[in-house]
Amino acid sequence: MSALKDLKILDFSTLLPGPYASLMLADMGADVLKISSASKPDIVTDYPPFIEGTDISACQAWLGRNKRSMFLNLKTEEGVAIVKELVKEYDIVLEQFRPGVMDKLGIGYQDLKAVNPSVIYCSLTGYGQTGPLRDAAGHDINYMARSGIISHAGRKEEGPSLMNFQIADIAVGSLNSVIGILAAVNHRRNTGQGQYIDVAMMDGCVPFNSIDGASFLVSGKQPEREGERLNGGCVYDYYETKDGQYMSVGSLEPQFWERFCMAIGREDLIEGTVWPENVHEVKAQIRGIFKTKTRSEWEEVFARYDACVQPVLDLKEALLEDEQIKAREMVVEVELPLHEGVKVKQMATAVKLSECPCRYETAGYPAGYHTREVIESLGMDYSELEKKGVFK
Repeated sequence: MSALKDLKILDFSTLLPGPYASLMLADMGADVLKISSASKPDIVTDYPPFIEGTDISACQAWLGRNKRSMFLNLKTEEGVAIVKELVKEYDIVLEQFRPGVMDKLGIGYQDLKAVNPSVIYCSLTGYGQTGPLRDAAGHDINYMARSGIISHAGRKEEGPSLMNFQIADIAVGSLNSVIGILAAVNHRRNTGQGQYIDVAMMDGCVPFNSIDGASFLVSGKQPEREGERLNGGCVYDYYETKDGQYMSVGSLEPQFWERFCMAIGREDLIEGTVWPENVHEVKAQIRGIFKTKTRSEWEEVFARYDACVQPVLDLKEALLEDEQIKAREMVVEVELPLHEGVKVKQMATAVKLSECPCRYETAGYPAGYHTREVIESLGMDYSELEKKGVFK
């Protein structure tokens, strides 16, 4: 039995945050019906590469996993009527439009609550439903920048640095949507009440200031780049090896620091701790030491010391070769629908449930594939609706 087998979700989201949230829910057993527009491309699911011999992209196959998909023109009366019919059964809604858009279409929270009073309605946006930026456009880089976390990230001389992973999108938008939806489901089971959930990606970046943010609110002291414990101010950092690769050093606690110093042959540094007074001089010495061996040679050295030191792996090494990732089954092979016998490797959902593990039944279908099936299940005439442009 799947953990979320009783949940039915209408997913109106696009790009990455909402689709990844509904992917996690689908992997845990929720019945997710993805509704999209046939005339508006999605720059994430349309992003190459495409799986050989198909018109399905790697991202479509991944983000569409375990979901059904239908096209619907939400600007038609019939499209709105179909949504209102669906919400009688699919009583959890996830949408990612700017504030007010769903209201204008006639399928906002109050509209759907009138149809199903117990509906749970999650709106995922950049800046939330209130505040002066509520209508502003944004992306991951903007939410992180405005939240303060980038002001003390990066290097002193170069300033902020780009990251090739979406913190605000996934770590904030996706995960907070999942948390909010599941909290609302629990509340509904206890009280019978549905509710509205307002998730803003910038909001979630604010507590990501974590230790430095909590300290600033008490002391008023601004954290500086390469001036704090976890942003390069101490020995906790990345170090280049002889072959141009890198090792990560996280030896913060005294016992790990002691083992680190022993591994590099510098027991004289133990007393100074991971954050010595002459930290710049010490780090320069450590950089020189790391450049005397290749990454693999350092891996052999630190295999003998439990010191919080690990190599920086590329994707091939991490996703296809790393024994820890293999042991945790974080890459799975999933059947590609409509292509018998074809499987595609995908990243798994990082939740391990002992009694009802995540399922990986099918990779994503082509967008809109289930439109006719859904319409006919509602007892509606697909051909007649198609003529009216309801699926454009």
